[in-house]
Amino acid sequence: MNLIRSFALLLVAAVVATPALAQDRRVPASGAELRLSYAPIVQRAQPAVVNVYAAKTVQNRNPLLDDPVFRRFFGVPGQQPEQMQRSLGSGVMVDPAGLVVTNNHVIEGADQVKISLADKREFEAEIVLKDSRTDLAVLRVKDGREKFATLEFANSDELLVGDVVLAIGNPFGVGQTVTHGIVSALARTKVGITDYQFFIQTDAAINPGNSGGALVDMTGKLVGINTAIFSRSGGSQGIGFAIPANMVRVVVASAKSGGKAVKRPWLGAKLQAVTPEIAETLGLKLPNGALVANVAPNSPAARAGLKPSDLIVAIEGQTIDEPNAFDYRFATRQLGGAAQIDVQRAGKTVKLTVPLETAPDTNRDEIVLTARSPFQGAKVANISPAIADELHLDSQTEGVVVIDLADGGTAASVGFQKGDIILAVNSQKIAKTSDLDKASKVSSRLWRIVVVRGGQQINVTLGG
Repeated sequence: MNLIRSFALLLVAAVVATPALAQDRRVPASGAELRLSYAPIVQRAQPAVVNVYAAKTVQNRNPLLDDPVFRRFFGVPGQQPEQMQRSLGSGVMVDPAGLVVTNNHVIEGADQVKISLADKREFEAEIVLKDSRTDLAVLRVKDGREKFATLEFANSDELLVGDVVLAIGNPFGVGQTVTHGIVSALARTKVGITDYQFFIQTDAAINPGNSGGALVDMTGKLVGINTAIFSRSGGSQGIGFAIPANMVRVVVASAKSGGKAVKRPWLGAKLQAVTPEIAETLGLKLPNGALVANVAPNSPAARAGLKPSDLIVAIEGQTIDEPNAFDYRFATRQLGGAAQIDVQRAGKTVKLTVPLETAPDTNRDEIVLTARSPFQGAKVANISPAIADELHLDSQTEGVVVIDLADGGTAASVGFQKGDIILAVNSQKIAKTSDLDKASKVSSRLWRIVVVRGGQQINVTLGG
């Protein structure tokens, strides 16, 4: 007992003796201070965080059932049995009319979606918008006749490393759970989850089932949507990632406006990272910034005066360390205005004004190929500037590109991938989707296909 009292006196003495180091740290002065809690924040935020249940029907595909002789001999029906696959995640109510934001991977391919509130009530929901580029999706409660509790968006650009945050979700399906930690890093770009690599990293415990849940600050506002963890075991290792609220806000705004796709500003220029070798060539002290590789004619970048070899170092006064940072900053700007960017050109800083407008999306002519061929089940489109931007293709690329693949379709099973550009089929040049549709309907014992994937041309031969 005396030892404990003496230690306390020494601690107080140390605090008094070193006020500069102590800052605001002190021993609790009362029992009331010992009872300080995050409970008021949780009570405000928790009603707006929901559980998301998604289900999709799949067929148990037995390859023997494709053989009509096998089916006839054994009397097996041609219709293959179905099975229900279920997934579980979390979501955040962002509009009192029943608009919920969650992760796209939680509801991907779902036939049925339900949400469950903190008070255990369940509602059926419909998918309003899916955005694979950010791994976000927006749901709407069906037949919602009440006003739901919501979370207000914070300005995620104001977060600092060390800020205390709470993660709210439904880990492992055990029920709504709150964990706390700090923002352990900002602008994480080498995570490899979505197109826009600019994550908030936190050590608040995040586990499977937390996906789509809320990351809130000490004012109870939404600073991010929890989306992934770094784990060797499948459980929390103290490294979780959240999509910043400023990006979430853009996706929700598109859903509210009735759009089926997210509208974002289009730059019309290809950017690349500055390596130490490039930095040395350019005479830079640090390998920072986004280097302009090429500029599309008549694009916003071209009209602003951006040129190849320009080095983008800032946008609206915010420093740009690499292309991912620029992509995020630019994508979260509001359409219709303009963005000021700082460029280093020939050793001088040049300020340019880039108009914020969407990429042209004309003459897509999307079709799903259904004829018996290696392309069966592929959705293809003519390459427009909007598709080139979405799939990270060169802005001047022309031709027909795979934009989606049906589960269980022939195209997926033979190895086609989203982003593949089809140049030729059986020596016939493919310039537009109607060309590919026509070529896929021609019966052939061998299919000779020329594909461009990742900038590399591949010649493929498949059996008919």
